Parts: sequence; C-alpha cells; structure tokens
Amino acid sequence: MDIPRIFTISESAHRIHNPFTPEKLATLGAALRLDPGARVLDLGSGSGEMLCSWARDYGLGGLGVDMSPVFTDQAKRRADALGVADRVAFLHADAAGFVADERVDVAACVGATWIGGGVVGTIGLLAKSLRPGGIILIGEPYWLKLPPSEEVAKGCRAASLSDFLGLPELVASFGKLDYDVVEMVLADQDSWDRYEAAKWLTMRRWLAANPDDDFAKEVRAELTSAPERHARYTRDYLGWGVFALMAR
Repeated sequence: MDIPRIFTISESAHRIHNPFTPEKLATLGAALRLDPGARVLDLGSGSGEMLCSWARDYGLGGLGVDMSPVFTDQAKRRADALGVADRVAFLHADAAGFVADERVDVAACVGATWIGGGVVGTIGLLAKSLRPGGIILIGEPYWLKLPPSEEVAKGCRAASLSDFLGLPELVASFGKLDYDVVEMVLADQDSWDRYEAAKWLTMRRWLAANPDDDFAKEVRAELTSAPERHARYTRDYLGWGVFALMAR
C-alpha cells in the first residue's frame, strides 16, 4: 500500500504536501479558535506538518492516517523533533473509509478528497468521525479562471474541465450539502511556487544520486516538463484552499 513513487521522490523534502506555506498553515490553525486539548483527525496526513505544528503551537492532539510509508515515517520523526509525539500519532493505512474510534473536534482531509470519491463523499466520511458541533476541513482545488480548453485543463493536471468548480461555485456547493462555510484560507501564487518549484531541485538531486535507477527516466521526464507546465498553466488557472465547514 503506497502512493505513486513520483510523489515520494519529488516531495521527499516537503513538509507540507499541498500549496500552503507554514505561515498559511499557522493562519488556518489560529483561525479555527480551538481550545487546547482539542482532537483532530487528518485523513491523508502526508508528512504530518499540520498535526505536529498545531500540537506545538495550539496544544492540539490527534491522529493522522496516510497510505505512504515514507511520509508516515517522516511524520513520526517530525512529531519527535517538535516534542509532540505524546499528543499526535500517525498510522500507515488507507484513509478511504477510515473512521475514528472516538469522535473528534476537527475532521480533516486537506488535499486528498479522492479518498471519498470526491468532495461530497469525503465530507460524508469525515462526518462519521466528527462530534456534534465539530468542524470539517476540506482542502480542494478550484479554477481561478475557467480554462479555455480541455488541453489547458489537462495542463493543470485535471482530467477535464469538469473536475473543478470556480471558487464561488465551490463555496456554494457546501451550502447545498447543508454546511456553513465558517472559515477559509486560500493558496496564492507564492505558495503555489513554493509547493511546485521545491520539487524541481529535489528531483534534480535525486537524479544525480540515482542515475541507474529504473525509475530515473520517469523522474527526468517530470523534471523536464514540470517548470514550464507550472508557469504556463497552474499559476494562472488553478487555485487551492482549505474550507472549514459546520453542519447546519
């Protein structure tokens, strides 16, 4: 059980596996106004930066679940490094269908809504772990502006134009599910650059260290195409944000 290898190579130096900077992640944690001791479930927790930094800064605790053994190990090491291993734990498991043993104050899926087959299914899954009055966090892409063609949409790594909504339509869709949007923090071009561009140096150094690896051809192809693709497509067309929801 693992994610595609290109991600564990290209994002091996990332602490945050989405277009958020540490500052934006801290802004989101503060914006939720949670009491110390609140419990968070993070499905698709990656290298654990959200749980670990929030445990350090806001006194929260919780569990992260991710199907990458590489990222799960990084999360455990991060918890040790920040001195919060007594408050947060990380489980290598498939987050799809995962329900916490005890209900939590915040149930999050920040950038991995495929675990529930999309936003609607993921909200339904998270709700099973949430206490009454708790907060769901959804991280999801949206179109900054509608791409003029399917080719441009695919340049943004979407399968089609219909994969994402515009920001107003995405926000409205939560209301149609009977949830209030109570907070949101959005990525910007700088945070997108930090997420995407940091991969390029990582891949270049990996190629230098592993020239004979069977996977080197795929890493080289990704490094060759990624900078132009980001400059041409992602920066202009694709947004990303985390939305805090409470059931009506």
